[in-house]
Amino acid sequence: MNRKSKTAYVCTECGQDYAKWRGKCSNCGLWDTVHEIRLPASGRASAASSAAARAPAALRRLAECGVDDAQRLPSGLGEIDRVLGGGFVRGACILLGGDPGIGKSTLLLQLAAYVGDAGTHVLYVSGEESAEQVAMRARRLHVEHAGVELLTETSVEAVVRMLGEQQPGFVIVDSIQTLFTEELQSAPGSVAQLRESAAILLRFAKESGAIMVFIGHVTKEGAIAGPRLLEHMVDTVLYFEGDASYQYRVLRAVKNRFGPAGELALLSMSDDGLREIANASEFFLMNRHSPQAGTAIAPVLEGSRILTVELQALVNKSHFGMPQRVAAGINQRKLALLLAVLERHGGIVLGDFDVFFNIAGGLTVVEPAIDLGTAAAILSSFRNLPLRGDLAHIGELGLGGEIRPVNAMAGRLRELGRMGFKECIVPPPSRKADWFSEAYGMKLLPCAKVGGLQELLF
Repeated sequence: MNRKSKTAYVCTECGQDYAKWRGKCSNCGLWDTVHEIRLPASGRASAASSAAARAPAALRRLAECGVDDAQRLPSGLGEIDRVLGGGFVRGACILLGGDPGIGKSTLLLQLAAYVGDAGTHVLYVSGEESAEQVAMRARRLHVEHAGVELLTETSVEAVVRMLGEQQPGFVIVDSIQTLFTEELQSAPGSVAQLRESAAILLRFAKESGAIMVFIGHVTKEGAIAGPRLLEHMVDTVLYFEGDASYQYRVLRAVKNRFGPAGELALLSMSDDGLREIANASEFFLMNRHSPQAGTAIAPVLEGSRILTVELQALVNKSHFGMPQRVAAGINQRKLALLLAVLERHGGIVLGDFDVFFNIAGGLTVVEPAIDLGTAAAILSSFRNLPLRGDLAHIGELGLGGEIRPVNAMAGRLRELGRMGFKECIVPPPSRKADWFSEAYGMKLLPCAKVGGLQELLF
């Protein structure tokens, strides 16, 4: 006799369970995120629950649990190792998300080839592409002879059986949304299937010590599709970002239990795969030695890396009733705020002008250290006067027109000095500021108010 399957209601954002449907999740506060899922029939244990019924692990004292840095497995790319905190950790579960076609499968196939050639047993589980399609990509990347075994399967039970037989040390699942467990009746990619499939594979990784890497789809908002609980279950969450119009790709760690979160790796996409960018600052500075009106230079902090970027502004007389405010690389509201500060405290009136802003190279910056450089670029375009090519800017603008210091001032100035800049406009130092007294090989120009910025620029 068939037993009736049970249902539950789960929030797709935070994973909170409910006994009945509700329009708003009381845990995360979002509307229309609670959806129905089907649970295994009573008396029919799932793979995850049956695994939990086994004998518990032995107790160990914390002092007896050693930490061995040698357990990290190098990825073959120094940039990736730095984002991971030194390499792959045995038994770690990593979730990699990114837009379709951005290069997630390309990146992981390259890493799998290096790890396999280094002597680790690698298994690539493909649920989206056939073996022939994966082989075509391998030929394009020139890694078709690498020590990587391929499995085209979508049943998580079949995958776990193969993992138990082969005992690989490095496993790639492309993608986690295509896997399903036969214990549930819902479709692959649903909340229940994602949670159960990920739990089964995660348990295998922790028990066997294998490194497990999941590829995850993203929604139109840019977040990894599926319940937010999936990101809490894994050890590391990486986002692979970039614009199809540019050759560079950014790998960003938003969560990392084995290293600092927020680290960033800069890679370049070519015909035969991804390559490391050795000098990222010079990569974003194309017109440094031929300055144009409306461009300014500012260093930004991405994780522990400092990148020097070119800020571009175009101020033009408006021919419409409503002036345009268009921003690429920063939040558009942030641009409107900076324009308001410039009008109120900077001595210029921009109400009848269109303002367009862009960060060269397609990079997106959220930190306030580029406020002063943004203001300088807007002033340069408004006056139609180019700035000096060896001049940089660091500082945050307050609503009162004051210029404030930002974190890592010494590191930013040191990077500018290494690149050969001769002058830098900075906030006035406080009494305890030690960054102002150091020698960076350039002249520091303090500026307390945005109203005095034009005197230093022109």
